Amino acid sequence: MSRRKKSGHANHERWLVSYADFITLLFAFFVVLYASSQVDNKKVARFAAAIHGAFEELGVFTGSGVILAQEQLTTANLTENLPGGPREGFGPDITKLKQDLEEALGEQIKKHEIEMRVTPEGLVVSLREVGFFNSGEAVLLTDGQSTLTRIARVLNDKGFQIRVEGHTDNLPIHTSQFKSNWELSTARATEVVSLMIEQHGFSPQLVSAAGYSEYRPIASNDTEDGRKTNRRVDLVVVARTTSSVAVHPGQ
Repeated sequence: MSRRKKSGHANHERWLVSYADFITLLFAFFVVLYASSQVDNKKVARFAAAIHGAFEELGVFTGSGVILAQEQLTTANLTENLPGGPREGFGPDITKLKQDLEEALGEQIKKHEIEMRVTPEGLVVSLREVGFFNSGEAVLLTDGQSTLTRIARVLNDKGFQIRVEGHTDNLPIHTSQFKSNWELSTARATEVVSLMIEQHGFSPQLVSAAGYSEYRPIASNDTEDGRKTNRRVDLVVVARTTSSVAVHPGQ
């Protein structure tokens, strides 16, 4: 007598896969709601990155989505929706600050010597090499000093924390003064910080300098225009303290 073949065991737990995906998406939704209610811009950026990673694993969307989300969740968008407008200690009013700088720097912006952009960290004011430095040098030109004075009038005495970043293109440099682009980018950032402190009364506690050489480009180094764009000093308005501690000349 032949034996009856046993039927295969039915898998009754396949629904857990769909259920787990649903719970993940639901969690991400509530994270977005929570992040939207907060005013800490760095936390928002971290939340966005975490959501991006989770969604990419599920194949829901690609990297372009999170970039848009981060741009929409800038400090300006968060603080402007607070009752009574932006509050002291919750970050600078990016929109107002950008407008004030555009009024003060209209001529330089038209000449493409200065460019401004909003990032998750705050407002970035890019000082292009043209108009501010001679090629391969770190001494701020006279016209550049005049422009920095106008920038200082807008930024100073407001308690902003500012990080000054030096950037170069990828063309190597080796002179008696600078052995590499690291030294050049750092020297340019330090030059701007020194002027901000010594001539414009910024508190040393609120400004810092950093040099990134060629390793943080914002354009392609394959073209001359791209290299011109990458040769820059960025003033990154990072945050706003709860009280102004700016030091003024003569005090």
